[in-house]
Amino acid sequence: MGLIGRIVISVVIFSLVSHLCFADSAKHLIFPIPQEMRVTAESFLITDQTVIVLPPKPSLHDTLLAQFLTSELVDRFGFAIKTTYASRIPASRSVIIMGSFSNPLVKQFCKKNKIKITASDPGPEGYILYIDSDTILVAGSDEAGAFYGLQSLRQIINKDTGTLLATGVQVRDWPYKPFRGLRIYVPGKDNLQFFKRFLRDFMAMYKYNKVILEMNAVMRFDKHPELNAGAIEFAKDMTYTRRDRPKGPHGVIQDSAHYDAGDGGLLEKQDVAEFVQYARMNNIEVIPEIPSLTHSYYLLARHRELAEIQDAEWPDTYCPSNPKSYELLFDVLDEYIEVMNPKMINIGHDEWRMPVGVCPRCKDKNCADLFVEDVNKIYNHLTKKGVKVAMWGDHLMEEVRGKGLNWGSSAIFPGDVWTEEKARLVDPNAYIYNLPGGVPEEKVRQSIPKDILILNWFWSKTQEIEGVWGGGEKNDIKLQDMGFKQVYGNFEANIQNWAERSKRYSILGGAPSLWSATTEFNLGKDQMIDFLGCANLLWSTHWPERAELVEIVRSRISQIHSYLSGKTDPSCDGDPVVPVDLTQYFNVARHDQIISADLSNLRGGAITVGKKKFNIVDVNSDVKCAIAVAVKGRGVVSLPAEASGIKIGKDVTSLIFLHACSKPARNFLTYSLLYNFPDTADLLGWYEIVYEDGFIETVPIRYGVNILEWDQSSENYCYAAQRIHCAKENSDKPLYFYAYEWTNARLGKKIEQINLKGTTDFKAPKTGEVIESNAIVLLAISTVDKRGVASK
Repeated sequence: MGLIGRIVISVVIFSLVSHLCFADSAKHLIFPIPQEMRVTAESFLITDQTVIVLPPKPSLHDTLLAQFLTSELVDRFGFAIKTTYASRIPASRSVIIMGSFSNPLVKQFCKKNKIKITASDPGPEGYILYIDSDTILVAGSDEAGAFYGLQSLRQIINKDTGTLLATGVQVRDWPYKPFRGLRIYVPGKDNLQFFKRFLRDFMAMYKYNKVILEMNAVMRFDKHPELNAGAIEFAKDMTYTRRDRPKGPHGVIQDSAHYDAGDGGLLEKQDVAEFVQYARMNNIEVIPEIPSLTHSYYLLARHRELAEIQDAEWPDTYCPSNPKSYELLFDVLDEYIEVMNPKMINIGHDEWRMPVGVCPRCKDKNCADLFVEDVNKIYNHLTKKGVKVAMWGDHLMEEVRGKGLNWGSSAIFPGDVWTEEKARLVDPNAYIYNLPGGVPEEKVRQSIPKDILILNWFWSKTQEIEGVWGGGEKNDIKLQDMGFKQVYGNFEANIQNWAERSKRYSILGGAPSLWSATTEFNLGKDQMIDFLGCANLLWSTHWPERAELVEIVRSRISQIHSYLSGKTDPSCDGDPVVPVDLTQYFNVARHDQIISADLSNLRGGAITVGKKKFNIVDVNSDVKCAIAVAVKGRGVVSLPAEASGIKIGKDVTSLIFLHACSKPARNFLTYSLLYNFPDTADLLGWYEIVYEDGFIETVPIRYGVNILEWDQSSENYCYAAQRIHCAKENSDKPLYFYAYEWTNARLGKKIEQINLKGTTDFKAPKTGEVIESNAIVLLAISTVDKRGVASK
């Protein structure tokens, strides 16, 4: 839904129950969904007379709020407003007032309008957002609350009608959970600016307040530069050999490598310090994740003498019986503490895949004792420095990791093969070895400090297999019973029974994860349903059903793409948008069955979405109305492999393609192909942009990135293209096409023509399975033409 300023609707009151039906005019207005909100018939018009009013001696935080909003209006709308200072709210003026309840101007307005706000009401991080025709008020119970009120305000300022408006609302809002986090890798140098946009324009906007960053040896170390060199060498080896992890001796399964943290490169200390400070400015606490004991490739690449398995190609676990392991680890921890000044560090400790009995120092020792001693050594070191500890909790749970020793196998076995005997049937020559199980419950109760925050990634219901790998709520209850506070790690928006289990006092919140490099492509393509859905679970108590959540994501994705890319489409800037006449290139009609696509209810005439305009041929079912090319794979498809020679013949700023595929394709999570992220999204085809000098620019068409199926039969969203409903008005059948705007990098050069080509036998990551046959249906193309000298 467009956020149209002059909305005239009935007052919509949001009750405090967990699930309810929201009026269509309001349910997407602010997200996460506020605890209490009503939408009014008023709206606030932002003009050059509008001012942000600060008291004569404003707090630093109030000044930062004003600067934040000023920057937002300039960057997003090209509109500048001024800040003024006054001891009284100006009469008969269009004013914006922002601050905590201690701000004297906030106090004045609240007293006059009988708005109650204190430090305890709505409470920590809570806020009031009040908008009528004369005033915007953002009032926080504390500074964090005022900041989050501003984030809600950002979402309801819009220029769709040509004027800059804020919808009239009365919001009273506060968070459900205190720990609202994301778990990702530290970005690489080339992605630092994107990361800052992600902190400000996604995490802050959707009210996340923690980011767990896996650091490894990405920051340049003064004391141990050999760790930086080893980490780079390790990342290059994994990339150049096309692997996501190495294997140990005899084919032993090792930990995932995480070599794409920092994009496999290094950051200077100044880079790290700057983004930590930037996160704090956006009310986000950075929690470094510095893996220890396990996932320790970064420590051991140049310190093989400290490895548990020293003859591994790339060791992943240090020896907990070697004091020098801790000398090295503590040097790393101290250097990160010096630069990042964290309140908390996640020390890892998940997936301890040490083959028991191989290390000469450890072979006669009890694995549980080794684990507990290791945790306590690190805990004591960090506690003395005033740093709290978090850790992944799987090895504190025998229900998860099993009692005593487990077995591992070099065999790659399918499905339900979980016993040694069955593994032998799969591979008689398989190498079988013992692995550490969980720490016994009594030892956990006695020996693990209870102020360690546990990341519970085993919250999901999983089938119990031979008494091991229990799951679900039993694990939540056990952690609480043992005295721990916990957050759901690898959190997902479809968690089972959230309403009841989230009531437990030990559940502080959650953190969904991205297990591949922190890039716009990886985050945008894969994570928006879980990242937005979890933001709402953690902040709000209004939880839409899955289908509605998917629609909310789809409705917001164009704006999210604009924020995260840091770009606006040229079509938004007021230059001529001109439909291209494609009739001579059409090869399918409305009545044609294109694999599984049905165009029979396609409407004709002009279609306008925002400033994007297209012409759809308004003809009967027997006349051709679209271009379709084959995506050849498994199955027969009776379409041409390409459509060539689509004439453009001019210098354009951008091209807008309105297209869809005829059925769903595949979009794998990017961690499934760490050395080639783009191909995790099925490549269905490409456009060739042919310039006047013969140079050809190729524009990939990737499923879930810039194209989806016409009937939206999957849960996928399209990150980089805008969804447009193209069915006739009276039709009850879905018919969606996706407007993808490609920006020309060779301005001043004429584009002669466009060729559309489908792929042949595109294969899935790793498995090599050929894609199913499909079709790309191109309905229309429009150009954004060169601006005339007098057009502005």
